[in-house]
Amino acid sequence: MGKTAIILGATGLVGGIVLQKLIEDEAYTAIKLFSRNKIEGLPIKVKQFLGNILQLENFEKDFEADEVFCCIGTTAKKTSDKTVYKAIDYGIPVTAAKLSKRNNIPTFMVVSAMGANARSNIFYNKTKGEMERDVLLQKIINTYVLQPSIIGGNRKETRIGEKIGLFIFKIIQPLFIGKLQNYKIIEAEEIAQAMVNLANSKNSKEKIITTNTIKNISKTKNN
Repeated sequence: MGKTAIILGATGLVGGIVLQKLIEDEAYTAIKLFSRNKIEGLPIKVKQFLGNILQLENFEKDFEADEVFCCIGTTAKKTSDKTVYKAIDYGIPVTAAKLSKRNNIPTFMVVSAMGANARSNIFYNKTKGEMERDVLLQKIINTYVLQPSIIGGNRKETRIGEKIGLFIFKIIQPLFIGKLQNYKIIEAEEIAQAMVNLANSKNSKEKIITTNTIKNISKTKNN
């Protein structure tokens, strides 16, 4: 019997790649998307639940699956209002984890960020850290928190400043050795593949996974 997956953030960079991978993967016979906007041209095995996902609890009866891929997130540039930012980056993942626990979903994966720390004085790092803490508190059997560094990939929105920054960062990356490897740019493709591999793995003991480990997991299918 095939698996059912839930994706949150399928219109984003990482979530969009996860969606394509699961569409192509015959192990998944059903994919549920919870989002505000509809994605056109998807195959029949993808079912879309449209609405205000800031009130994700309203979707409880449909929030049933084998795995949840939570790729939701915003940025300070996109969402300058801190209350709205926290509702997205903290509220949605934590509500999703609570629904997963309530509905006995055994696998929950969420994309966080390097530097997440619930005790940080930096609002954005603190928000991510609090999200991680409260997701892990749900004690879902297979919970994976991915902490990528700067994410590379082809975004729908192009910002010249970001492109220049990524270019410079790529040039100096050879200097990053040892523990500094976790600060290297990681491609969205690698994060998405690592999530799919984790979903299909029976061996991973990692709960919080940093950049270098994400890269390694992405290279080994069905690890």
